[in-house]
Amino acid sequence: MTEIRNVAIIAHVDHGKTTLIDSIFKQSGMFRDNQNVEERLMDSNDLEKERGITILAKCTSINWDNVRLNIIDTPGHADFGGEVERVLSMADGVILLTDAAEGPMPQTKFVLSKALAQGLRPIVVVNKIDKPDSRGEEIVDEVFDLFCSLDANEQQLDFPVLYASGRDGWCVKDLDNDVRENLHPLLDLILEHVPAPKADRDAPFSMLATMLDSDPYMGRVLTGKVYSGKAKVNSSMQVLDLNGKKIESGRLTKLLRYEGIERKPVDEVVAGDIVCIAGMKDASVADTICDVSVTQPIKSTPIDPPTMAITISVNDSPLAGREGSKVTSTMIRDRLMAEDEVNVAISVTPSANNESFEVGGRGELQLGVLIENMRREGFEMSVSRPKVLMKKGENGEKLEPYEEVFIDVDEEYSGSVVEKMANRKAEMTDMRPSGAGKTRITFLAPSRGLIGYQSEFMTDTRGTGIMNRVFHSYGPYKGDIPARRNGALISTDQGQAVGYAIFNLQDRGIMFIGHQDEVYQGMIVGEHNRENDLDINVLKGKKLTNVRASGSDENIVLVPPKKMTLEDMMSYINEDELVEVTPKSLRLRKVHLNPSDRKIAAKKASL
Repeated sequence: MTEIRNVAIIAHVDHGKTTLIDSIFKQSGMFRDNQNVEERLMDSNDLEKERGITILAKCTSINWDNVRLNIIDTPGHADFGGEVERVLSMADGVILLTDAAEGPMPQTKFVLSKALAQGLRPIVVVNKIDKPDSRGEEIVDEVFDLFCSLDANEQQLDFPVLYASGRDGWCVKDLDNDVRENLHPLLDLILEHVPAPKADRDAPFSMLATMLDSDPYMGRVLTGKVYSGKAKVNSSMQVLDLNGKKIESGRLTKLLRYEGIERKPVDEVVAGDIVCIAGMKDASVADTICDVSVTQPIKSTPIDPPTMAITISVNDSPLAGREGSKVTSTMIRDRLMAEDEVNVAISVTPSANNESFEVGGRGELQLGVLIENMRREGFEMSVSRPKVLMKKGENGEKLEPYEEVFIDVDEEYSGSVVEKMANRKAEMTDMRPSGAGKTRITFLAPSRGLIGYQSEFMTDTRGTGIMNRVFHSYGPYKGDIPARRNGALISTDQGQAVGYAIFNLQDRGIMFIGHQDEVYQGMIVGEHNRENDLDINVLKGKKLTNVRASGSDENIVLVPPKKMTLEDMMSYINEDELVEVTPKSLRLRKVHLNPSDRKIAAKKASL
């Protein structure tokens, strides 16, 4: 019977997990020598390839030395922490990857704490060791300090260390003496250090579902680890929820196992393996799929609740329906409910009239990825400013989510960063030099205060600063935090913007539109230099006469309009504004398009 090892790779975003797995694939004999292989094979989603980050956790499998190695690639960004928590329950060991220059970062701490809490034994790999500013020995000391601060046990503290370059496909135990040849030392170390899964193959079948996706032919496909027993195609099974309540009974119509990055059908699955099953219509993540004789569900880790929410509603602007094919509230509702079913890290709450939906998630990036996927599928919608989800304490006091923020900046910019963070009610907890003229500053900040700060931070640090944040805890409400200081430039009419009008209005502020862009009444076309909103006419053309004089017909020169990403727009807008999202365009607008309606709403809000 084949031996099995289940291992997850965890790391901070952009520390090289997916690239390392690419090199493992190539060296494990998975591909022919002349086979054309894409880069970052595990990033199968279009958005993952574009952004260079892992969004969805994925499984893969290789054979090494007659042992079946199931490798789980996890997201590195804090907003997708829900994915990491779930998949760690499938692993029996973890590879902690850390950058040889940056060292342990906030997300390293977050995912490592989850892995240590589950009792997993780590292998530490210091990646990108060939960087000119790498500091391998210091990084190992920092990792050890991190383990101590997270209360690792003696077994976990006795971790093996490898130095690697995932891109070049080699790793060594000793940097000075070992030959930099391949990744075989890592694969051998996994077999030696990661224990085989504890599983009773003679007990009744039980499996914990940790990932869920849908297939047009098979329906719901649940991926998870088989904890006991074995199952064959057409076996009768039941589904139990976390509390042991029976959800449904059914037959396993398909059994699949990972071979490389593909899922291959098999006739039988056994305890200890990571498999996919189809045939259960109502089973979801964290449910136990088991034999009818089993009465106790498998324990699973509760997932941290969403900390931030946006409201998604129908696009009701004058330009609605021109670019998208899915524009009704029913279509939006069905899509969000399908996402809620598959993605346990988000929550969807319809409004009383079913016209709008509050979608909760871990952060702006996670919510932005959902909206970006929807617009690529042809949806049109309006999106509100993100708001944090408050809690009530034991004594009835108001609590809000806090994040730990790690900022690396050049020393000359540290003063302005500290000042801006203080204005956003953040408390500085640590400040130390991090080498090469840079300073690392740590803050504890309310999540509310960080909405919209990223772009301001990049401007203040001339694009050189690095900011990482991770959910810390709920704490006392900090009072009002000022939102965007500048007002908006708002279009007074509908039509195509004219370059001549924009040229004459450039002094009023920063423009978001260019010549011949479609605008409508109530659409935000720029940012005002002052704090108040200003209605402007960007359709006013030049009055033509039959008089021609030298100098009067000079070419106008327009400053390029400011372009923002979807996440930038979501965090930029105020409470009385929306982002209009269509498959081809992103626009900013006021909730009330008519100026008199805005005045009435402002009066009501001030009462």
